[in-house]
Amino acid sequence: MNAPVAPAAPDWTRHAEGALLERFADAVLVAGARTPFVDFNGALALVSPTDLGIHAARAAIARAGIDPARIGLTVAGNCIQASFDSLFYARHIGLYAGMRDDRPAHGVQRLCTTGFEAIAQGARATSTGQAEAALCVGTESMSRAPVASFTSRGGFGLGQVEFKDFLWEALFDTGCATAMGGTAENLARLYAVTREETDAYAAESFARALAAVAAGRFAEEIAPVTEQVFEGPGLKARKLSLPRKVEQVAADTHIRPTPPEALAKLKPVFGGVQTGGNSSAIVDGAAAVVVTTARAAQGGGAAPLARVTAACAAGVPAEVMGIGPVPATMALLRGVGLGIGDIDLFEINEAFGAQAESVRRALGVPQDRFNVNGGAIAFGHPLAATGVRCVLSLAMELRRRGLKRGIAGACAGGGQGMAVLVEAM
Repeated sequence: MNAPVAPAAPDWTRHAEGALLERFADAVLVAGARTPFVDFNGALALVSPTDLGIHAARAAIARAGIDPARIGLTVAGNCIQASFDSLFYARHIGLYAGMRDDRPAHGVQRLCTTGFEAIAQGARATSTGQAEAALCVGTESMSRAPVASFTSRGGFGLGQVEFKDFLWEALFDTGCATAMGGTAENLARLYAVTREETDAYAAESFARALAAVAAGRFAEEIAPVTEQVFEGPGLKARKLSLPRKVEQVAADTHIRPTPPEALAKLKPVFGGVQTGGNSSAIVDGAAAVVVTTARAAQGGGAAPLARVTAACAAGVPAEVMGIGPVPATMALLRGVGLGIGDIDLFEINEAFGAQAESVRRALGVPQDRFNVNGGAIAFGHPLAATGVRCVLSLAMELRRRGLKRGIAGACAGGGQGMAVLVEAM
């Protein structure tokens, strides 16, 4: 079978010119933590995204060595409202993490780039003097996505009962009438990414993640989850419960040996190159970081990880939404006066194998600088948590390798992308 021939490479300059770039004068990522990312309907399936977020937030604050009373703002991201009190999730995460009740909190949502947006808003608050420190959180329970009805308030007509799987329906963009996987297929055609190349990319993601597990790199990020009770002054106690006989959840569950030969046996889901094996895993999880001013970081209990230097959001056509990190990165680099060669590592969310490979090719990033510890194909993509995880992982890997600069980014359904520049301290 002949490999597809790529058309002329698209020029994303116009989309980069329309991007929103913000540089941060005083934003330092001190520390962070995440839960394990656990497979759909696994050991975290009964835990609300609020409680996942509280757990990650408490761990991040403890690792930062900062008094939570010094946190002036909580910015929390969540995409799927997956508990009956989810309207309060950002406020509850902040309060149960120890934030004073006279300090505000708010939620953000920019689909799969939500976690990046949370960090950007926290960095803005410290840079403008609004807060000495900001707690930035992303949390998601895919397992608790509701089976919903939006038309039943007035009762049910004969034959007009409508209940649908919210998670499944949410993966279809009604604006461009394309499933998220279909947008990856569009990119595969645009950048001539074959099924074999997509499977090879996924196999490498699993292999790199396995190596990271063996080296203990993910264990440095993870705060193991146990049954616990969250309390605070004037607050009703919240209990985080795990399934029977599960005492602790301490590791990502989707990472496994996955050679190309195994991936090749899977059937396409969208009629092209994408399968369940070379797409991001559906998982539950949360991640949190503490961002402070440089002065506050110097006086804290932990050595700061990195500066959050700039963030950029861009728009692209919805039918190729996965290319979003490309114009966002282009605009970011132009705005700070750097080039691709100045960036030591890239941490780009792997929504789909063909999508991630298209981004890598479009940016011209060498494979040895791109997702060096694997990505969401291997360990999962809990929507709003992903951006926080990407930035935290990138900052830790820069320090581990003694490198200077990294860019974390992701695409977002509807046709968007974000990129965040971090620089080692």
